[in-house]
Amino acid sequence: SNPFEVKVNRQKFDILGRKTKNDVGLPGVSRSKAIKKRTQTLLKEYKEREKANVFKDKRFGEYNTKLSPEEKMIRRFTLERQQNYGKKNIYNLNEEEELTHYGQSLAEIEKLNDIVDSDSDTEERGALSAELTAAHFGGGGGLLRKKVSSGQQEEEEEKPKSRKELIEEMIAKSKQEKQERQSRRESALELTEKLDNDWKEIQTLLARKPPKSERKDKEVEKPKPDEYDMIVRELGFEMKAKPSERMKTEEELAKEEQARLQKLEADRLRRMRGIDEEASKKKPSHVSADDLADGFILDKDDRRLLSYKDGKLNIENEDQEENDDDEEEEESGAKEGDESEEESEEESGNENEEEDAADSHSDLESDLESEEEAAGNKEQNKHTTNEKESENVEKLDPEMEAAKSELPYTFTVPESYETFKSLLAGRTVEQQLIILERIQKCNHPSLAVGNKAKLEKLFGFLLEYVGELATLDLPELRTIDKLVLPLYNLCQMFPEAASDSMKFILREAAHDMAEVIEVKGHTTFPGLDTLIYLKITSLLFPTSDFWHPVVTPAFMYMSQLLTKCRITTLQDVIKGLFICCLFLEYISLSRRFVPELINFLLGVLHISLPKKQAQGYTVVHPFTPVGKNLELLLVCNKKDLESWQKQNLPLSIVTGLKETGQTEINHIRLSCLALCYDLIKKCAALYESLPSFHEIMHPVRVLLTQHVPVNEYPEKMQEWYHSALKELENKVKHYTPLICEKKKPVPLKQYTPKIVKVLEFGRTQGGSKKEQESKQLIRKHRRELKGAIREIRKDNQFLARMQLSEILERDAARKRKVKELLGSLATQEGEWKAMKRKKGKN
Repeated sequence: SNPFEVKVNRQKFDILGRKTKNDVGLPGVSRSKAIKKRTQTLLKEYKEREKANVFKDKRFGEYNTKLSPEEKMIRRFTLERQQNYGKKNIYNLNEEEELTHYGQSLAEIEKLNDIVDSDSDTEERGALSAELTAAHFGGGGGLLRKKVSSGQQEEEEEKPKSRKELIEEMIAKSKQEKQERQSRRESALELTEKLDNDWKEIQTLLARKPPKSERKDKEVEKPKPDEYDMIVRELGFEMKAKPSERMKTEEELAKEEQARLQKLEADRLRRMRGIDEEASKKKPSHVSADDLADGFILDKDDRRLLSYKDGKLNIENEDQEENDDDEEEEESGAKEGDESEEESEEESGNENEEEDAADSHSDLESDLESEEEAAGNKEQNKHTTNEKESENVEKLDPEMEAAKSELPYTFTVPESYETFKSLLAGRTVEQQLIILERIQKCNHPSLAVGNKAKLEKLFGFLLEYVGELATLDLPELRTIDKLVLPLYNLCQMFPEAASDSMKFILREAAHDMAEVIEVKGHTTFPGLDTLIYLKITSLLFPTSDFWHPVVTPAFMYMSQLLTKCRITTLQDVIKGLFICCLFLEYISLSRRFVPELINFLLGVLHISLPKKQAQGYTVVHPFTPVGKNLELLLVCNKKDLESWQKQNLPLSIVTGLKETGQTEINHIRLSCLALCYDLIKKCAALYESLPSFHEIMHPVRVLLTQHVPVNEYPEKMQEWYHSALKELENKVKHYTPLICEKKKPVPLKQYTPKIVKVLEFGRTQGGSKKEQESKQLIRKHRRELKGAIREIRKDNQFLARMQLSEILERDAARKRKVKELLGSLATQEGEWKAMKRKKGKN
């Protein structure tokens, strides 16, 4: 009816013969219908989502026509009993059931006026039977009783007993049972007593100890406990797990360590200054006004006894106090003199004027004498204090010297290399390590803001110090070995700074080598410090990475050293072999092929051969086929060959080789050759998986088999030679044949035209009936799926609106209640204040 609610679906073109269903739509009406439908269905389900209001008849056999009503009732009764017979009905007394005794219900028995107690006697009850009265009292009952015929007796016997007779019979039976129980109990007690007495007599016979031989036999016969029993006993005696403290963080550990070192440093400084620990501890504590001094203990009785000699005060036996101020001593002495005079006057008790005058005169004399004696006492006190001080100094001198010689416990990070060097100068290796450890602990990055930058500088100082130790005439290699640990710790804490400082050192070394090559065309091996830096690099950083910012430059620098440094002396050979060992250490995990390594080992074999045999193979730079350095490792002295023993080559030989004799030099040459064979063996084991292994090691194998004079070497050298050659020759050649890649064959071009079906948009294409039906089903399914998704989306929106309205209603109700409460509180507050004001006015 409302034109504004009508939506007209206009079409661009009017097509004849096409019927349109949705030309005009009413979105408002359809929306209201949908909401009404959802409130009747979806909203109802939402409100009743947690309710179960469906009644189900679960009675047994209710709809089973095969069972009779009696069977249904019996079955239901048994099921009810089974349900009640559970743990929940342990204390159920079955009060609903009727309890009986000898076929009679207890409810009827309890209806009697006289309540019967089974334990009470018949005499107490007052109910005496006729037989009992006739037996005890006579009473003439038998004489007066009429004679009854036998027929009447049978009738009486057949008559049912009355309730009273039954109760009397029941009481008699209960009494009889009670008496029987008592008799049984007494007999059981007598038997137990008899058994106890018999057991005591037997026990005395069993108490004797058997002889040792019998005991040993019995002990042997005892079976050993099973493993399971032993484990069970161990578990029984095991301590129960106790909750441990939580793991402390790195910052907490650093703070605790810093506090510990600071406390130790304070103790060291106190001992160095000679301050007594006990004296420093005994400081006067604050005493409150309410303190009764109950814990006061008088260690020493400092009271002085007054004594007079010839009318004068005797001060010889008085204790001498050590006072710093002379004036205070004089005043205290004068006061003591006055007090003593007053006490003497009170004791004398003379009140005459003459005696008073005489006393006053004697007082003057005593004052003068006391002053002289006080002066003498001062000198004695000073003398005694000096003696005590000298004794204390003698005692404290060794402690102070020990504290001075002891290392400080707290250190600041040095700002420059000179201060760092002076800090470690003159110290042993252990002391240097302790100093570095304490520097790290006292200046942990978590303790202060600038500590990180300071410790990063410390890494550079330590590297420089290691290089300086390596450049000495006698390099301190043991010290350097110990200093690697603090270097590693600092590198783990600050990897970026460590990599930067190490890269700077490698960059400087490579730059110096490039400058020398530009000027001279060749260069020599670097010093021992650079070689140690290369070794430290392999310890601090991972060498198995494909690319590393520190290890990769070190790798390149070592390869340049093996190719561009000339071999002129024995020191150069030792340095080159050390670099070869470093190469093997670098590539032990990655197994990277290093051609410079194989080339250098081949050259070392070349310079160990005589000139006549050094032909028929090629040698690569830095080795030359002809030259004065050709026989650098050749040993011709037979005595030296016989006396040689395999030894490790320490790096200190590099600096102290000039002072050694010819025999020692020959031994070093042979050790270099043995090391070369060992390195060849390790390279063969490392590169055996390469497909070109035989081609790579072919020059080395040719030189070993055809040119090396094995027979001239000692036996141990021959063993090294044969092991290296065996390692090279035992490797099996495994080549994979070359195969062309399998590709899909390319078809030949054909000239037949390719017919493509033209599809018209919006028109169903022709096909078989099955194809059309399947397409129609697919379209219907797609349409229904879209409609279902749309309806689900609308349902979710409707539920969200309902939930939001519920939340808003709850919030509004809560706000209203809070407002009411606040209002009531405000009125109460106002009334209370008004009452207070009235009381104040009154």
